[in-house]
Amino acid sequence: MSAERPLIPRSVLFGNPDRATPTISPDGNRLAFLAPRDGVLNVWVAPADDPAAAEAVTDDTDRGIRIYSWTYTGRHLIYIQDKNGDENWHVYAVDVESKETRDLTPIDGVHAQLQHVSPEHPDEILVGLNDRDPSLHDIYRVRIADGERTLVIQNEGMAAFVTDDQYRVRLAMRMTPDGGSEVLRPAGGTVRPAGGTAGPADGTRGGTVDPAEGTAGGTGESQGAEAWEPYFVIAPEDLLTTSVVDFDKSGRKLYLLDSRGRDTAALYGIEMPPDDPAQAGVAERELLCESHKADIDGVIRHPTEKTIQAASYTFERKEWVVLDRAIEDDLRYLKGVCPGELEILSRSLDDARWTVAFVADNAPVYYYRYDRAHRSAAYLFSNNDELARQPLVPMFTAVVPARDGLELVTYVTLPGASARGDDRSSIPVPEHPLPTVLLVHGGPWGRDTWGYNRQHQWLANRGYAVISVNFRASTGFGKAFANAGDKEWGAAMHNDLLDTVDWAVRKGIADPDRVAIMGGSYGGYATLVGLTFTPEKFACGVDIVGPSNLITLLESVPEYWKPTLDLLTTRVGDHRTPGGRRLLEERSPLNKADRIMRPLIIAQGANDPRVKQAESDQIVEAMTSKGIPVTYVLYPDEGHGFARPENRISFFAVAEAFLARCLGGRYEEIGSDFEGSSIQVVTGASEVPGLSPE
Repeated sequence: MSAERPLIPRSVLFGNPDRATPTISPDGNRLAFLAPRDGVLNVWVAPADDPAAAEAVTDDTDRGIRIYSWTYTGRHLIYIQDKNGDENWHVYAVDVESKETRDLTPIDGVHAQLQHVSPEHPDEILVGLNDRDPSLHDIYRVRIADGERTLVIQNEGMAAFVTDDQYRVRLAMRMTPDGGSEVLRPAGGTVRPAGGTAGPADGTRGGTVDPAEGTAGGTGESQGAEAWEPYFVIAPEDLLTTSVVDFDKSGRKLYLLDSRGRDTAALYGIEMPPDDPAQAGVAERELLCESHKADIDGVIRHPTEKTIQAASYTFERKEWVVLDRAIEDDLRYLKGVCPGELEILSRSLDDARWTVAFVADNAPVYYYRYDRAHRSAAYLFSNNDELARQPLVPMFTAVVPARDGLELVTYVTLPGASARGDDRSSIPVPEHPLPTVLLVHGGPWGRDTWGYNRQHQWLANRGYAVISVNFRASTGFGKAFANAGDKEWGAAMHNDLLDTVDWAVRKGIADPDRVAIMGGSYGGYATLVGLTFTPEKFACGVDIVGPSNLITLLESVPEYWKPTLDLLTTRVGDHRTPGGRRLLEERSPLNKADRIMRPLIIAQGANDPRVKQAESDQIVEAMTSKGIPVTYVLYPDEGHGFARPENRISFFAVAEAFLARCLGGRYEEIGSDFEGSSIQVVTGASEVPGLSPE
């Protein structure tokens, strides 16, 4: 292995993709994808057979569009966007022929949720809006052409609703005080849509809101809490691993990921006749797919019948299980088209055309259009042509034993490494232990996976071993593994990180004196824990939007999180009880800030609704008041992470110089990487190359 490979420019790693996420229109005639327009990600549309003829149909000039989808009108796309990272999402519709864009939810401060898009109702979508009550989302039918809203159901304390293709409300979920959930069904079978409109598209309220009557605009009746009856209960230990997938087209079969009575989440089907809900209560679950090593984590569904045709699970690498032989030959053919793990992105309604992606660890994502009739795949483009010319390296897999015997699925990337074929299980031992970055994922109820990871490639290219471990509380590995993290923030979860570092030292991968800890969200919290709870373990830390005080974190959650607050308090600790507050105080890095003895960078988005700016402000203040140095980077136009590429590039330039100073790795000069960024270095500007102290 050699560290003398060319430096991969940060602009290549952290800039916009060339093109990404191609999807076929429902009629199969058009192809949409994301690509920059004047440096900002927008949606482009082309004839399906001529991607080179694409034209931009949106004109976002700020944050860039990242999530979009086709509707079934034949000419409209929808996308969601917020302002400066505040996560108050609006739903927009764009006419791909006229290129006119309309805000379908034009209400200041609203948090819109896209509930359902169905071919059975091509001119309307279902949207959840919390304009009546910031903590609850009412469901509306919204007409795509002009944004007119019709109330379907007023939310009386539900965390979520499940709807079907007929836009009927079929199920509701309500948290229980113990951190579990109660799944409810309408007492009359299904909820009838309300009869009146809830307001015009200009964002004003139609009619009046009368809290005593419990209606929200118009004259239609909405279902209240008294209209529901229990269907089944999800105990707290099953909540992270049990969820409704959806109904099939008929509305008679419910698909469910379910860990009740077992450890890993399996895929089940339940016959649930909508005209006789009483029968559903005694219906048997039909086991469709399972793995005893990992949860079922993905499905492939027929575009019109909505039946599940294949399911996936991921222990170290993703595995697909075919359930419908009608697509078995298609998947077999596609698997041989391109190296990497196959993902189906979209399918036309007649199922004649698909778009697919191939994800590898040491290559860009490659996209193809698939013609089922001729069983042929036509190459479309990659997400980043320049990446294919860069010295990317493989990502290896390992299973690390924790001190109590839990198996921790881990991913390792090494500078200059190579691999034989597709084998990623044999980690090559470097000639000498390397400076190492422990990269901790967020959530914590998420997971790391195998595949292209730009932070892994960036750090390995600079000369570091990079390690990402699925510590307890990570999801995908069964409920026992996920639940092992309950109330273990800063405790057993941190021990898993320490055990992984010790494993890497024993293997000869990591130099014990040159290990950094870095991560975002929960990973940022883990970074602060690393430098306060175990101050001599890590050489330095990089905290991105990480909470420092678990009490203020829980006290300041967004209003629309409050229906699920019992989930957080069960898993983290209950700030509403004396004992819970003591636990949270013990596990809060803020209360041990005076123990920090190693260099630290903190990065924060000023508009973060999840981890408020106060989380970073207070630990920076605690450090500076005691004369402990810290570099604090603030982005006034960002939220929970950095969406604008100019901000991403500037931050990783700062972090790269910091790591080079602490660990001795390679470093690309900053050059013009601050241009166009909103970066503010609140504290420690003298430590940032290219900036002068204010």
